[in-house]
Amino acid sequence: APLSERHLMDVKLGELPAWLATCNFTPRSLLGGVQKAWNSYCNKYINVKRGGTAGISMLLAGYCVLSYGWNYQHISKVSFLVFI
Repeated sequence: APLSERHLMDVKLGELPAWLATCNFTPRSLLGGVQKAWNSYCNKYINVKRGGTAGISMLLAGYCVLSYGWNYQHISKVSFLVFI
């Protein structure tokens, strides 16, 4: 494929300056690139086609870690007194 039609991940490091020279850096094209990146992010991580327990379990694990961090000082004092 011509250099101007390749994606960034398909461009070799030596071809990067020539590839950047072929890019269109107008505000409209930059906004379109940001919009395309946002849509691909949403389709990959937010609008998942199949759901499962992974998202809920990650949420619960994050809550457990966060609440442990909030209560660490209290927990460490209580556990110290239990072992004495």
